[in-house]
Amino acid sequence: MNTIQRSLVVLKPDCVQRGFMGEIITRFEKVGLKIVGMKMLRLTDEILEAHYEGIGGLKTRKGDKVFGNTKAMMQVSPVIAMVVEGVEAIEQIRMMVGPTEPKSASPGTIRGDYAHVSYNHADSTKIGVKNLIHASANVEEAEKELSLWFSIDEMFEYKTVHDIHVIK
Repeated sequence: MNTIQRSLVVLKPDCVQRGFMGEIITRFEKVGLKIVGMKMLRLTDEILEAHYEGIGGLKTRKGDKVFGNTKAMMQVSPVIAMVVEGVEAIEQIRMMVGPTEPKSASPGTIRGDYAHVSYNHADSTKIGVKNLIHASANVEEAEKELSLWFSIDEMFEYKTVHDIHVIK
């Protein structure tokens, strides 16, 4: 089994608008994860449908209202999409990000440190859950998401000091 993995990470509009992009990227780099692809983009209906329903089944699981709220939230501003690589990166990133519901996230996680919205609040105000960041949940999801969001030409190979001295 290859322990070097790649994950999709999306810094959502609430992260971009609040100016936490650099701080969050730095957190990943500080633990030895490597950014091997990055771009800023405005999300189309097509990519949101393919990502949230085609891969995640959000509309099927939660209904049209939740999907619509999420779509509206994700189109408020551009997002930063990244390919993040490292040793068992998917699990590492998910641990750093914290649970999907920010209210449930522990201090020290990205969501625990920068967000506090509950599902109840999002539902009662008819907004998507402002939880700052998306990260692939598992290897299979990461593969599907990365092929949706990035072409092969948008992902790069290079060595960092961490690669040379720690990973070898």
